[in-house]
Amino acid sequence: MKAIRTARGIGLRRLAEAIGIDPGYLSRIENNKQGAARGTLHRYAEVLSVPIEAITHEEKPRDQE
Repeated sequence: MKAIRTARGIGLRRLAEAIGIDPGYLSRIENNKQGAARGTLHRYAEVLSVPIEAITHEEKPRDQE
């Protein structure tokens, strides 16, 4: 997750504000020290303009391709 954010040139605080969460919480998520709610992950992906699978590493079910 952090690699995608940094590749897009977005700072941690800016992204946290756009998502509506605390920067410390976002840091813990990115460093795998805390889990995140599905809604938070969706907002993260939306703000970074990436598919949710890019940050969760889950594959789409075949019937949704």
